[in-house]
Amino acid sequence: MASTSAADDGRSALIFLGTGTSGSIPNVTCLIQASDPPCAVCSQALSLPPEKNPNYRCNSSLLIDYCQSNGNHSYIVIDVGKTFREQLLRWFTLYKIPRVDSIILTHEHADAVLGLDDVRSVQPHSPTNDVDPTPIYLTQFTMESVAMKFPYLVPKKVKGGQQERRVAQLDWRIIDDNCDKPFVASGLQFFPLPVMHGKNYICLGFLFGEKNRVASFLMFHTSLQALNMKGFPPKKGAHHTHFCLPETLEAVKRIRPKRVLIIGLSHDFDYHKDNELLIEWSRREGILVQLAHDGLRIPIEL
Repeated sequence: MASTSAADDGRSALIFLGTGTSGSIPNVTCLIQASDPPCAVCSQALSLPPEKNPNYRCNSSLLIDYCQSNGNHSYIVIDVGKTFREQLLRWFTLYKIPRVDSIILTHEHADAVLGLDDVRSVQPHSPTNDVDPTPIYLTQFTMESVAMKFPYLVPKKVKGGQQERRVAQLDWRIIDDNCDKPFVASGLQFFPLPVMHGKNYICLGFLFGEKNRVASFLMFHTSLQALNMKGFPPKKGAHHTHFCLPETLEAVKRIRPKRVLIIGLSHDFDYHKDNELLIEWSRREGILVQLAHDGLRIPIEL
């Protein structure tokens, strides 16, 4: 990571705030109920500083540093999970990210939404909550679930004489249910893409960018048909809600993107060893595929 300034090259960038599973890595069980031999990935993740350790992984989350045509930057975050505060402390300070302009939620699970309360830490301080609310884009289903988890973050009338709590100020914006309509968040257009997360559960991936198109899927059961409809060019055991590595690579061969960075990585993946194996696969298939890591910053023209 040679560059640490958010706006030093006048380009947009993708910053991977987290690349792990819901439980994050290291896996607590691997540390307090250690096997013999101990889990190599979790042991290493604990033994080195996180910023120097690509096997240390927070909940999957992406920051889009969008440099607009006038040179101004907008900062858009996809998913704010259980580890959002840790990601703010680690990567927002490193890359000098001053704020969050918009948030997009893929679904309502804990690893996507439980950091919503921490949004207040990137908003101006106001004891009376007199700040501009941060737009949050989400489905109606996710909205209803979030309202139950965080009733104090959903606008409601304050009774006379009742003191206001200092909480995150959020502007809830519902994504169209049929996912046919794009929406604009902080100047950047997004196309929602339905993603199967288990048998009967749909969350969203997103397609964005004009100069370079980026498809962001925080779940691996991807709707390939949805990608084709939007004009996108057509290892480790099994999991009932996520693609595992062999399934992911098969999907990559069907879609044939220019570059793939894999997230949602459990402790079954060793960043260094598995990327060495993926180098050979990439040469053979002609598609660059690598594991991502927390803090990875990719400059890109959007």
